[in-house]
Amino acid sequence: MKKIKIALVDDHKLFRKGLMSILQQNEDFEVLFDAVNGREFLDHPLLNEVEVVLLDIQMPELDGIATTKLLRDYNQDIKIIILSMHDEDQFILHLMEIGANGYLLKDTDTDEVVLAIRKVQDSGVYFSDFVSRVMLRKMNKSTQTPNRIFNYKTDLSTRELEVLKHICEGLTTTEIGDKMCISPRTVEGHRLRIMEKLGVNNTAKLVAFAIKNDLVD
Repeated sequence: MKKIKIALVDDHKLFRKGLMSILQQNEDFEVLFDAVNGREFLDHPLLNEVEVVLLDIQMPELDGIATTKLLRDYNQDIKIIILSMHDEDQFILHLMEIGANGYLLKDTDTDEVVLAIRKVQDSGVYFSDFVSRVMLRKMNKSTQTPNRIFNYKTDLSTRELEVLKHICEGLTTTEIGDKMCISPRTVEGHRLRIMEKLGVNNTAKLVAFAIKNDLVD
């Protein structure tokens, strides 16, 4: 079985090495390298081999927010899981909007970290129970105080809205296909058309856009 190639970026050595040791014990994972900040990560010769990066927010030289923006300009394929102590709603939504695929609080247990890595690799996004509650609060607020200038729902077909809903639930392409009785290839076609219509270029941004603009119920 092909292993998921991982990089770990955090300026706290004890935390970084401890998490690295735990991940290396999983036969599905291969930790390619670790880095102390975003600059060291982006300059690493193995960067293009990374599939999932666990990225701390607060680091010297280049923090997690700046690193996420630079990485998204350079590479849309690497999945980004943010590690942070911040639990503010707007902070989490902002990270999703700029391209993070998942968001974990640093006191998360290791089983959830493993689950998050597998989920972002399979479906493009991972929402912990905490982040799901943040999104629910955002959707409820958007419903109560609508402020959209344009109703994006009118530009999406019923089928596309259904696919978008399942994407926001974190389902994989295969799971969506099974639920809707269509092929994975058809699901991907819908995903690409939705992204083109909404002007986003990856699944994480698509989910953030859908939540922000109240496109899913």
